[in-house]
Amino acid sequence: MSNTLDKIAEVPQRLIAPEPLPTLILGGGFTGLFTALHLSHQQYTTPTILIDREWNFIFKPLLYEFLSGEMNIQFIRHRYDDLLHKSGIAFIRDEVQSIDLQKRQVSLASGLHYTYSNLVLSLGSVAGYFGVKGARENALAFRTSEDAIALAWKLRDCLQQATQTSEPQQKKSLLTIAILGAGCTGVELAATLADLLPDWYSPLGGDIADIRIVVIQRGKQILKGDSDRLRQTAQEALQKRTISVDVMLETSVIEIRPNVVVLKRNNRINDQIEELAAATIIWTTGIVINPLIDTLSLPEGGRDKQGRLKLTDTLQLIDFPEVFAGGDCTVMEHPLPATAQVAYQQGAAIAHNLQALSEGHSPIAFEVGMRGTLMKLGLSDGVAEIYDRYEVKGNLGHLIRQAAYLQLLPTPARNFKATIEWLSDEMFHCVAGL
Repeated sequence: MSNTLDKIAEVPQRLIAPEPLPTLILGGGFTGLFTALHLSHQQYTTPTILIDREWNFIFKPLLYEFLSGEMNIQFIRHRYDDLLHKSGIAFIRDEVQSIDLQKRQVSLASGLHYTYSNLVLSLGSVAGYFGVKGARENALAFRTSEDAIALAWKLRDCLQQATQTSEPQQKKSLLTIAILGAGCTGVELAATLADLLPDWYSPLGGDIADIRIVVIQRGKQILKGDSDRLRQTAQEALQKRTISVDVMLETSVIEIRPNVVVLKRNNRINDQIEELAAATIIWTTGIVINPLIDTLSLPEGGRDKQGRLKLTDTLQLIDFPEVFAGGDCTVMEHPLPATAQVAYQQGAAIAHNLQALSEGHSPIAFEVGMRGTLMKLGLSDGVAEIYDRYEVKGNLGHLIRQAAYLQLLPTPARNFKATIEWLSDEMFHCVAGL
């Protein structure tokens, strides 16, 4: 009798299989989100959870269009739970507190803990202020839709105040915009504002000739790392905007106070200290890796000098093959530019390799296909370096850029009939005029 009861007691244990450990995706930027979407399309059977501290995915390359009103918010901001609806991928809005690679465990601010089978690190970067006194407190960022809205309110307020003041120095400060950093963000933002602000100021009765936009760059050139041809095109575009843009090269920012940027001109005798009065100061000059990456316990040689995670050619951590990573916090043997197209392709490659592992196959090496460089250089103006061989400028370059980014949108917005018809009509009209 006892033997029979023992056998009956064993039945549930044999029938109930243990819950499979999930795949965790930390960070919902381009790499993380597109890993999740590609896994869904591949019908990946392992339970998968995407964790991000925000509710919304921000399509950062189109923030300029949102600021200028050229595109609506629906194109650049999307809720993760909407994007992942019926995808089979769960979304958790929470903040990652710690990652234990040895125990394969992630702890969240809410108190939740998850043990994973595979982990995808897509934590991205944060603004880096590099010890500049007052930068965090007195400069505006330009990384989110909220940043764009705050900048628009600030600029409109300054323009309105400028029409009401009779004090020359105050008016000059109100109409001066200082952009710190001459990388892609700084240049694209400067070009956009140089066309946009006259449209905002003229209806108020202001003289657009009084507006001054200054780009401050520590290095000897703008767009470090880009081609000479693209750099020349951008320089020419900044000069021919509705308001020409002043570019101050070899200039270090020493301190930022309310409405004042303290500068040191490195190319002048005695490194003279100067003060630039500007009511609007925008920080675009650098990023650093997410602080969580610094907390990871890795063997020696697992990071580069900047603290980025070293990856194998299959996008896995060298000492933890169950962990994949991509985006700004990583580096490979042949460094890749930190652009949306690279992060998107990394997401697709990570999803492919996770699927391969789940089916008992080996992961494959990641090969990026660089399609070129896209830049916004004013309202309805841009440049597209196609495969870094052909350069298309002006309105057609602008349309190519928008069409390329609309194709990357992770939503049905890219399939709107009106959007496609608009792009087709505009591009054919532009080509016919060449």
